[in-house]
Amino acid sequence: MKKSLLFLTAFLLAALACAQEKHIVTTDGVDLYVNVKGEGTPCLYLHGGPGSGSYWLEKFAGDSLEKHFRMIYLDQRGVGRSTSPADGNFSMERMVKDFEEVREALGISQWVTMGHSFGGLLQMGYIVRHPEAVSAMVMINCSLNMGLNFKTSWCPKACEFLGISDRSYFTDESIPLNTRWDSLIGLLNKNDMMWKMGFASREEMDLLNSTYGELQSWNGDFSNAAMNMDDYAADFTKATAKVNAPVLFIYGTRDWMIGPEHYMTAEFPEIMLCGIEAGHMPFFGNNAEIMKAIGSFQKKYRLYDPGKN
Repeated sequence: MKKSLLFLTAFLLAALACAQEKHIVTTDGVDLYVNVKGEGTPCLYLHGGPGSGSYWLEKFAGDSLEKHFRMIYLDQRGVGRSTSPADGNFSMERMVKDFEEVREALGISQWVTMGHSFGGLLQMGYIVRHPEAVSAMVMINCSLNMGLNFKTSWCPKACEFLGISDRSYFTDESIPLNTRWDSLIGLLNKNDMMWKMGFASREEMDLLNSTYGELQSWNGDFSNAAMNMDDYAADFTKATAKVNAPVLFIYGTRDWMIGPEHYMTAEFPEIMLCGIEAGHMPFFGNNAEIMKAIGSFQKKYRLYDPGKN
């Protein structure tokens, strides 16, 4: 009995040591929310959206991910539980500096990055500036070029769902991309079709959206700014050829938000491709496949480092 209690106490203390909510203040005064959970190789999660935050992934896939990595869930500046910069600086350069300041604050010498959707742009912006800090990248339905995603998949599929035959307005590149994008989003929401772009069902979309109501407040400043910034409209497809770190690139064959063939634009020298029969949000019905791919990737590139940074 005594041994069982000692074991339970040790287990609980270890669990508490691995789960640490933190607030890291950047050099320009932004309070970044960070939650560290799990053991092993450190992995920085770079969420998409822009502005979707890290909470939903932690809630729905955290238990699985934390068996593979020491997960660092970060709400980016101007997102979720993090504050916004006083000077409105949401540039890629400043965002990347945040990642470095978080890494240094946590005492991590090198880590894996994991991105979803828009997070792929942040992963690329980071690794081209600080290749020494990134040992590997896990990219899940990630964008390398938002304009290309819209042109080749987002726009044509949304128009198909909406029954729009005359697509001249949405393909007119003299009209700002964000304006055309917002128009389609508005039409999809009006016709209750938004879920078709990335989810297996309306219920899945509602389930994810419900997580935002579980938090006391939500910062949407970055979401409002990012889509109008040239930094995030950049084409990173060619830059992939210069990435030396290994990359696991998971793509959904029904991911209309990024495009099921977007993976073909990637030129990473060391890439493990994994196509799954899923949409843009595969963490609900296809989580086991994602974890299997991550396990294979870790084994191939020896990304196991339990208890070390």
